[in-house]
Amino acid sequence: MTVTSKTVLITGATSGIGALTARLLLEQGHRVAVTGRNPEKLQAFLEEAGRPKELLGIIADAADWDATLAAVAQTVEHFGALDAAVANAGFTSADYFPTGGATITHEEGDPTLWPPMVLTNVMGPALLARASLPHLQRTQGRLVLIGSVAGLKNAPGNLYSATKWAVTGLAENLRMYATTVGVGVTLVNPGMIDTTFWDGGTPPPFAMPAQPVAEAIGYALAQPAGVDLNTLTIRPIGQPA
Repeated sequence: MTVTSKTVLITGATSGIGALTARLLLEQGHRVAVTGRNPEKLQAFLEEAGRPKELLGIIADAADWDATLAAVAQTVEHFGALDAAVANAGFTSADYFPTGGATITHEEGDPTLWPPMVLTNVMGPALLARASLPHLQRTQGRLVLIGSVAGLKNAPGNLYSATKWAVTGLAENLRMYATTVGVGVTLVNPGMIDTTFWDGGTPPPFAMPAQPVAEAIGYALAQPAGVDLNTLTIRPIGQPA
């Protein structure tokens, strides 16, 4: 199969799903720009991945409008166009995964830790959409939002879950507009996966690796012109909810 090379921007891509997706796309012959907030982690990823001609690293906070706008502009300037943008950056605040324990409830959480999570998880995808849609319209490209099964199934008193419900709504909101200008929108909902998301907590024994999620993103980006693949939900066997 002939692969048409694309330029893809992925936010929060120095580890986990984002990093695996970047590596997968590079192997498929695409050009990739990745963002991260930590210069050391970003540099380490760039050195490990290699491919300096096809890989661009950008220091940017996904929750910051100026940084997001600049990241999109830098990607387009460096590679000449933007075919896809992946809103991958997201996290849960540390109070939801106390060391060695299960998730705690909203009532027990620490409100001082919540604002960065809400801004990154909700504002981040909205800002990336705002910055990238004019470029994606030119290439008839695709916007991918990384949601979660937590945005389809409620968890008791869990603000992280609420942020992912916001992403679910945002994806459909964006799709209704983007389809009128030739841009596809895909929401990818991972179930429980074994990544740094659980830092400080313990993933369940059935948690799957992140690679299948990266492959699902690649599948969405490989859809032919005129096909809009809207929602992909990927759970490990053993996750009932």
